[in-house]
Amino acid sequence: MLNIEELKFDERGLIPAVVVDSITKKVLTVAYMSRESLKISMEKGLTCFYSRSRDELWLKGETSGNYQHIVSITADCDKDALTVVVEKDGPACHLGTDSCFTNPVYQSDERSEFSLEGLYQLLVGRKQDKPEGSYTTYLFEKGIDKILKKVGEECTEVIIGGKAGDKAETVYEIADLAYHVMVLMVEMGISVEDIHRELASRHIIDHKVKQEKMK
Repeated sequence: MLNIEELKFDERGLIPAVVVDSITKKVLTVAYMSRESLKISMEKGLTCFYSRSRDELWLKGETSGNYQHIVSITADCDKDALTVVVEKDGPACHLGTDSCFTNPVYQSDERSEFSLEGLYQLLVGRKQDKPEGSYTTYLFEKGIDKILKKVGEECTEVIIGGKAGDKAETVYEIADLAYHVMVLMVEMGISVEDIHRELASRHIIDHKVKQEKMK
């Protein structure tokens, strides 16, 4: 682990901090930290920044309740910038948006981003708008029994592909299963964050079990 004194702060004693959502991996905001605010952040496990406009420290969420719980802080190769991975309690932006980065400047015509959170939000939109001709709309209209039936069918297809040792087919079927499971999640109001937290809690338990076995 680096010592704070090894970091390179600028002439004002500040270092830029890129805050990233631990679940979606989305950049939430870019702020600045001083030595003092970084120490407070590490002590409290909550992001504390230095406001250049107000010339003072500010603990994110102190007034809004939108605290950012720190998962990790990492310095770049030059030790003059930080990434701060967090679990957030609410919107990161003072405008009330999930992220401060909401104004597109350029989008490639050939390439597109994909994320499970993005797919989830697309499915939420399908459930709300129910566009005609959409397979997802069909599933939501048929309801929970149809969705569960498809989840079961796709589980079977994954087993068949895996048993046959067919990697390409198994990848294809796992993707089908993941899609239908996410449809089920939307239908039941289960978020990607709910699943992330459950898996994270199991990871911690598993890590502790491994440590106990090594004693």
